Parts: sequence; structure tokens; C-alpha cells
Amino acid sequence: MIVWDFTSVLASLTLLSGFLWLIDVKIFTPRRKHSGDKSQSNFLFSYAKSFFPVFLFVFVLRGFIVEPFRIPSGSMIPTLLIGDFILVDKFSYGLRLPFTNQTVLKTGTPQRGDVVVFKYPLDPTTPFIKRVIGLPGDKVEYTNKILRVNGKKIAWQDERTFIGHGKASQHTGASVHKEENGKFLHEVLISPSRYSQNGDYEVPEGMYFVMGDNRDNSRDSRFWGFVPESHLMGKAFFIWLNWDGGLNFNRSGLRIDESGR
Repeated sequence: MIVWDFTSVLASLTLLSGFLWLIDVKIFTPRRKHSGDKSQSNFLFSYAKSFFPVFLFVFVLRGFIVEPFRIPSGSMIPTLLIGDFILVDKFSYGLRLPFTNQTVLKTGTPQRGDVVVFKYPLDPTTPFIKRVIGLPGDKVEYTNKILRVNGKKIAWQDERTFIGHGKASQHTGASVHKEENGKFLHEVLISPSRYSQNGDYEVPEGMYFVMGDNRDNSRDSRFWGFVPESHLMGKAFFIWLNWDGGLNFNRSGLRIDESGR
């Protein structure tokens, strides 16, 4: 799960400031000109005129191009840590309308290995973030911590022992594996002593199978099913800040495809 959504508030501020500015332009400005009153407009209308372009720019930027989120859980460790502030490219898979998430212009499709933000299928008001493992038509098998896609075992190798800090310290001692799935090499976290959710899954058309990189500490498609294409919000690509009890400048500026290396 990820948090940081104030689209409704931003839209309301944009509409309100635009409405007040329009009232001033259409009603009060002509009255002042007619009466010869050259005084400034009411402070409320002045503020609306000043802030409307700002609110509109941020709304368009956030609604159609890039949106910030904060990571509150450890399901994507070691790629994403608790307290990471990330940016999501909302144009990577299509131009979508705010609120309805309806696609008006398709620009691409998710690939295996992409880290995607989507609306949680069991509660579409909540955004989640996971990694794409299976595409439409794929057969995914996860047994005893071994991943296979379309019958092919996903290659991985032991890399190091994870040493966590802050809220991630509870995962210290887990094994970090480097996994090759799709065009990316990325790290996953394996806890040998924890139960592994096993299963075979065939991904329906228009759906995606996603998993957390913290394989034994992630509620994902193994538990609640597939992600509909209509629920996709964008591709996560950049970490601009980390706050986990304090600033961690080592995380700032990392591209997400590189953040777990």
C-alpha cells in the first residue's frame, strides 16, 4: 500500500480559484471600469487570480504526467524502503482521466519487471505498488520460493545478506537474491524460515500478475488475484527523498530500477 493522495483537494482548489477569478473578470472588473474606480479588487479575488494558474499547473502535472507517493510498508524491500518518496510516470501506459482513470490515449503497456502503481482491486480507493511478474496470457508458478513464468525458471543468484536500518531492521538477516525477469535485473528479499505462498496462476486477458520484491512479506496477486489494466496508475521510476525517522540522503536521486542494487 502507498499513501499521499490529495487529488480531490487540489481539484477543488483549482475549481474554486478559477470560479472566483471568473466572477471578478465578468462582474466586478466591468463595474469598476464603469464607475471609474481604479482600486484593486477584493483580496479574495486577487488571491484567486494569483493562485489559479498555480493550482491548474499542479493539477495537470499531477493528474496526467507525474505524481508523488510515499511508501509506508516493507513489501517492496530491498527495491523500495519504508519512507521512500517516489515519483510515478502517469503517461507511461496511457493518458488517463483523473478520478475515473479512463484511458483516452494509450501510450504503452507494462512489461515484466516494471514497478507499477495501481488501484488495489479489493479497494480501488487505495493505491498499491508491486512489480509486474505475469502479463496477459502468462502462466505463473511460485513453489518453494522458486518463480517460473511460462514454464521457465526465473534465473537468480544469491548476492548478500540484507542489513536493514530503521523500520526495515526487522528484515535483517534475510537473503537478497538478484533476479532476472524481463529486461531488468532486480533484487528480491527471501526469508528462508518464513512460509512461502505457493500456487499456479494463469493470467487472464486484460490482467496482470504482480508480486512484492519482499517475497515472503507481501500481500500481492498470490493472495487477492490479478490487477485489471483499467486499475493501472503508472510506472514508478524515481526516489526523490527518504524519511524513516530522519533524512536518508543516500536514497535521494535513485532510479527505481537501480535502487535495490
